[in-house]
This record gives sequence, structure tokens and C-alpha cells, in this order.
Amino acid sequence: MDASNDARNVHVRRGTKLEHFTIAYNSLEGMVSVAAGLFAGSVSLIGFGFDSLIEVTSGGALLWRLHLDADAVRREKAEKTTLQIIGWCFVALSIYILYDSGSTLLRHEAPERSIPGIIIAALSVIVMPVLAAAKKRVAAAIGSAAMQADSRQTDFCTYLSAILLCGLLLNALLGWWWADPVAALAMVPIILNEGVQSLKGKKCCDECE
Repeated sequence: MDASNDARNVHVRRGTKLEHFTIAYNSLEGMVSVAAGLFAGSVSLIGFGFDSLIEVTSGGALLWRLHLDADAVRREKAEKTTLQIIGWCFVALSIYILYDSGSTLLRHEAPERSIPGIIIAALSVIVMPVLAAAKKRVAAAIGSAAMQADSRQTDFCTYLSAILLCGLLLNALLGWWWADPVAALAMVPIILNEGVQSLKGKKCCDECE
């Protein structure tokens, strides 16, 4: 039993380090994305920046959950609360992007080219898959639905990064101004689905069992 507890504690500590990295990286990513988005008038960059702030919120909630890992009752309550927090943040973000992107398309507002936005999106395409895989391993090891949901959110950030990068490059290289709000709109179904799944309190997938 002691050996089992020791092994679990190792995974919990690893998960804690991953969440500290998530908070640090996404804080930087969020600030750069929102600032670059406001400067360039890019809806998808601003939306991506707000998603980064959601990742920070999720990371903070996961740190709380991991801190309570030794107490089974409090751990279960923390998991449910974490899933609810993530879910409502996703729903709010999807509504924001839907409204702002639709307005931009109707007004035909062309964003400026954004080199910082392209750089941060390209960097996230590389970083996020590695981070998500590491979180999945920890989630499987400790059987955490909340950690698994957080890893899905990091996967989702990878998809957003790729969509964002394509939109920014099309605008920068070909002048397709509509690619930016369309890229933002393409994020909405993914965001909303993740939000609904979190609000339902979706249990861990098979790999966590």
C-alpha cells in the first residue's frame, strides 16, 4: 500500500509541475495574444488570448485539486468544481467569439498583419501537444477526470493554435482579411463541445480507468 501511495505521490507532484508550467506559459501566451490582437484588430488572436486565460484558470483549479489528492472526499468535490469552472468559461468564450467574429464579417473590418501573433501561434502548435501528452499520462496514473479534462483542453488549444496560425498566415500572405474571423468562428464548435462535456461532468475516458 505504501509503495502504491508513493507512486501516486510521484505522479501528483509531476502533475503539479505540469500545471505550474501551464499557468506560466499560458499567462505569457494570453498577454501576447490579446495585446497583438488589439493592436492588429484580430478577433481570432483576442479569442485565442482569452482561451489562454481560461487555461490559466483551469491550471489553478487543477493545482487545488492535486493539493487535495490525499483526501478522497475533498478530491471528488474539487474535481466536480473544476469541471464546472472549465465548462462555463468555455461557454462564455464561445459566445464572445461568435458575436465578435460575426460583427467583424458584417462590418468587413480587415485586421492588420501580426508577426507576434504568428510567432506565438506557431510556438503553441509545438508546445501544446507535448504538454497534453504529459497530462494524459498523469491523469491515467491517478485516475483523475479533472486532469483528463484539462489534458483535453490542452489538446483543444493545439487545434486552436493551428486554426489561428492558418488564419493569420492567409491574411498576412494573401490579404484574405475574412480568414481571421472565419478562423475564429471555426473555433466555436470545438469550444462549445468541450464546455458542454465539462458541464455534464464527463467521467474519465478508458485510459484513466
